[in-house]
Amino acid sequence: MNWKKEIKSWAIILGVFGFLYLMNWHTPVIGKIQSVVLSTGLFTPNVDKEEKLIQDFNYAAQFKDLNGNPVNMESLRGKTVFINLWATWCPPCRAEMPHIASLHEKLKDEKNIAFLMVSLDQEIEKAKKFIEDKSFNFPVVHASYGLNSSFKHESIPTTMVISPEGKMVFRHEGMSNFDNEEFRNFLLSL
Repeated sequence: MNWKKEIKSWAIILGVFGFLYLMNWHTPVIGKIQSVVLSTGLFTPNVDKEEKLIQDFNYAAQFKDLNGNPVNMESLRGKTVFINLWATWCPPCRAEMPHIASLHEKLKDEKNIAFLMVSLDQEIEKAKKFIEDKSFNFPVVHASYGLNSSFKHESIPTTMVISPEGKMVFRHEGMSNFDNEEFRNFLLSL
């Protein structure tokens, strides 16, 4: 009798997930749940650990902004650059976006800090619609021309920080809540 109850429970769970998948709601729902988890502060970047990965950054990269205009990475040389590789189909990417937006809002007036959110979606229109729907105001570009070796990643989201001297001083693969005092102070100290 107990196994019938188990089967019924699993059928309900699988039915809910199946419904979310068929309605194409699984990515936003999972992303929202992960964003709530990020809000707890359980997933914050370890600046001390990641900072030891110092290497030269290759500025030879070009992107398109969401209006199709070219954006040259070289234009950011001499600034601290927060770079995030993401895609609309990636729940962890969606989860950390509100926290990155909050970080950007707090630092947007710092002239020596730049943000660059690099969409890896196949179609630029998907990224544009997502950003507009969420009313994010950080700079977003599309990797229309591909990525050079400095942007090498095994998963997304991947976040990097480039120092004004052109060194990659931070690299983190996976979601994190970057909007915390330690990380803001790290960016301001470069």
